[in-house]
Amino acid sequence: MLVTNATTTRRHWLKQATTVVGSPWIATSAALGRENDQTAASERITLGIVGLGARGFHLIDAFLSDKDVQIVAICDVDRLHYRDRVWGVGEANGLEPAKAKIDRHYQSSPSAGVAMTTDFRELCGRDDLDAVVVATPDHWHALVAMEAMRKGKDVYCEKPLAHTFFEGQSLYRQAARHQRVFQTGSQQRSDPRFLAAADLVRSGRLGTIRAIETGLPGGYSAAQGDATAAAPPKTLDYDRWCGPAERLPYMRARHHRWWRGHRAYGGGVLMDWIGHHHDIAHLAIGSDRSGPISVEAIEWRFPDTPIYNTPEAYEIRCEYPRGIVSRISSQLQEGLKIVGDEGWVFVRRGRLEASAPDALDDALRSGPTTGYESSAHTRNFVDCIRSREACVAPAEVGHRSVTPGHLGYVSHTLRRKLLWDAEAEQVIDDQEANRLLQHHEYRSPWDQLWTEVIS
Repeated sequence: MLVTNATTTRRHWLKQATTVVGSPWIATSAALGRENDQTAASERITLGIVGLGARGFHLIDAFLSDKDVQIVAICDVDRLHYRDRVWGVGEANGLEPAKAKIDRHYQSSPSAGVAMTTDFRELCGRDDLDAVVVATPDHWHALVAMEAMRKGKDVYCEKPLAHTFFEGQSLYRQAARHQRVFQTGSQQRSDPRFLAAADLVRSGRLGTIRAIETGLPGGYSAAQGDATAAAPPKTLDYDRWCGPAERLPYMRARHHRWWRGHRAYGGGVLMDWIGHHHDIAHLAIGSDRSGPISVEAIEWRFPDTPIYNTPEAYEIRCEYPRGIVSRISSQLQEGLKIVGDEGWVFVRRGRLEASAPDALDDALRSGPTTGYESSAHTRNFVDCIRSREACVAPAEVGHRSVTPGHLGYVSHTLRRKLLWDAEAEQVIDDQEANRLLQHHEYRSPWDQLWTEVIS
């Protein structure tokens, strides 16, 4: 395990650990890595991963590809599932398949391999970890990340950074307080196409920027799967899955993959995707640590079903300093278009276009001039754990990127335009709006843990 400067206490990989069932295990040479891995075990970055659904498995693959990284422990409250698919179809997710996958990679025996737990507090409290990866549903992001930082761990947390504005604001402030390396999982910041688009804007080749068009997918218009209320599967601790959020009746249409359709657990497709495309808009116009000056929700439409309460169609209109007008909408072409008085650029995954192709070629050839450079998002996190430098998507940047979405929900609720003071992070002359932004309510006993992690 990596030994860094004085901010990181010396910990030992070979220290005895405990699995979820409480049996001690000792890491063998096989558990420390494959025979052809050259990085000494004591120099590896050691990780714990919380949340073993589809996204968690993608991150496992990414971190397993780095020979100077060791996944030491994993956590989930579901032992085995197949996401939204028919049982037994496709790749299995959950605690047991994740352990099997990691143990195969390290050529470990099951009894001596990666440690398992269903309690993230146990994982965060291990003294053989450098960092914790958070790939849970949104309503767990802040609490797991805050506990990890409190225990001295660096954090990689999926986007959106947090479920609520209050959580996100608290989280980035705690990251600064604890001096933790933090990476928000907005992986487009490590994609050369998106960086080239941002560079083109910042180079001035498009002239004065006038408009931003952020096209996001529409939300769920009907039940996504079986909407029958049923007993949770025996593999799942459903009460623990709901955690600090409201415990709604279990149904497949509101669980794996589809949970974000209800505000108890997520912010809909809007909050799922705003941290990608609009994040790049903030990078391009230099608003990483600021934001809009006004926000207004326009023509939101909700599905005709009680299963979900997030919009299926939506638009958020924002004004930014220097006269920039922004539309974040499910009615636009998916991707990001930034328009200046001398040209435009459009980017989405796998596609990059501009009104001036030569200027775009220059941006691609010259490399990033934004001050952000990353060939791989997870790799950037690992490198920054070693260097103690800021990642390409630190906590405050992740929070600011999705703030227009949080404000959009408040604007829709109050049916009015909000004037935003980005420096103070307050709605101007609107106490009701600010109360909604700062609203925070957890179920017991998780409210008690929140009090501890924020103190």
